Amino acid sequence: MDMNTHYNLIAIGGGSAGLAVAERAASLGGRVALVERAKLGGTCVNAGCVPKKVMWNAAQAMASVRHAGDYGIAAGKACLDWPELVARRDAYVGRINRYWDGYVMDRRIERIAGHAGFVDANTVSVDGVHYTAAHIVIATGGVPIVPDVPGAGLGITSDGFFALQRRPGRVAVIGGGYIGVELAGLLHALGAEVSLLTLERRPLAVFDPMISERLTAQMTADGIDLHTGFEVGGLFRDRRGIAVTATGGARLDGYDTVIWAVGRRAGTGGLALEAAGIEVQRNGVVPVDDLDRTRVPGIYAIGDVTGRVPLTPVAVAAGRRLATRLFGADAQCRMDYAQVPTVVFAHPPVASVGLTEPQAWERHGNDVTVYETAFTPMLAALGDRPVTTAMKLICTGEREHVVGCHIVGAGADEMLQGFAVALRMGATKADFDATVAIHPTSAEELVTMKHGRAVRADIRARHAAAA
Repeated sequence: MDMNTHYNLIAIGGGSAGLAVAERAASLGGRVALVERAKLGGTCVNAGCVPKKVMWNAAQAMASVRHAGDYGIAAGKACLDWPELVARRDAYVGRINRYWDGYVMDRRIERIAGHAGFVDANTVSVDGVHYTAAHIVIATGGVPIVPDVPGAGLGITSDGFFALQRRPGRVAVIGGGYIGVELAGLLHALGAEVSLLTLERRPLAVFDPMISERLTAQMTADGIDLHTGFEVGGLFRDRRGIAVTATGGARLDGYDTVIWAVGRRAGTGGLALEAAGIEVQRNGVVPVDDLDRTRVPGIYAIGDVTGRVPLTPVAVAAGRRLATRLFGADAQCRMDYAQVPTVVFAHPPVASVGLTEPQAWERHGNDVTVYETAFTPMLAALGDRPVTTAMKLICTGEREHVVGCHIVGAGADEMLQGFAVALRMGATKADFDATVAIHPTSAEELVTMKHGRAVRADIRARHAAAA
């Protein structure tokens, strides 16, 4: 064994999960190596959460200028300088990259640049050099999916979106999940003409039906061209631009840009997992147990490669907990995937934690009470735009424990965090009611809802039909 190339832990992947497990392991005294062939920070920093939120913020600023007249402010026409926005965004991302470069060095984590492949259960090879470790962690994240349909290459992925040097004029976004809804909303707010094509019958189909229904109504009112139940058969170019055809024969054309946002798959290709005897599913996912262990002793997987909740904070939390267990600080420390809060930076934003209404009645039967409200937020009260904020609390049992909280509307992204804490602590509807409201805010509506309804058979049938 060459002690120069032997470590207590090797993390393969320099994104959120890999950085988290490497940092915690090093802080607990481990000799740690981090293998990454590209910039540190992974998808979140370089082509995901961070640059996406910058673009969303720009869209919000554009909307504020557009609607300033509602408040008697003569702000003029909102004009976007796309190249300037992109330059400022990329400079910001670059500062984060440099921060992580310095952070890894300061923590004495050895960074190995290149592509890792397994040699055996204890050894990985990077550019022909072999490295060994007692613990090897697979944390290579995910990559965008491009369907195998004719002309698929005419479209770009979310990675390609962040490489655009000009704003699209007329764009089709294919996919009704997080990424599709976010890109469609921000592009429309930044001035593009947008069509959103979803295979499902409603956008954000995995969320509570209230969220899908309200968001669909708002997107339609805002002018986004929404096509649900649209199964893409192929793409081709004609004199009008790029055309998108459906398997049923429908055709939408005249687009200068088409964006694939149909999901992501585990980024485990090229790791030679078979050389170490690691099980891998057809979609690239590496199965693990509740302690992040693969079936090969000493090899673990965390983050998006496990097929669990594909969120940056989840990957970070899982990485820290794994290192905490491996290096003896807390043998019982493990990731809890229940009640994970999440936000979709749509227009308006969506926030959700806990059970949806259909999940609640499937789990708790008739022992479910739902509280709902919908209103025009004060921000939009002086204008004539159709804007609605909607909220739902899902409660179970005689004491009405709050097991689900769902919000769609301005400020939803910022207000959910504290309510997520309340759910983890087992708050009841009475606890919400006993909390003094902050007035005037939208968030106060979550602690002032008065009238609940039982989840009856007819309500279940309506949700089943909408699913």
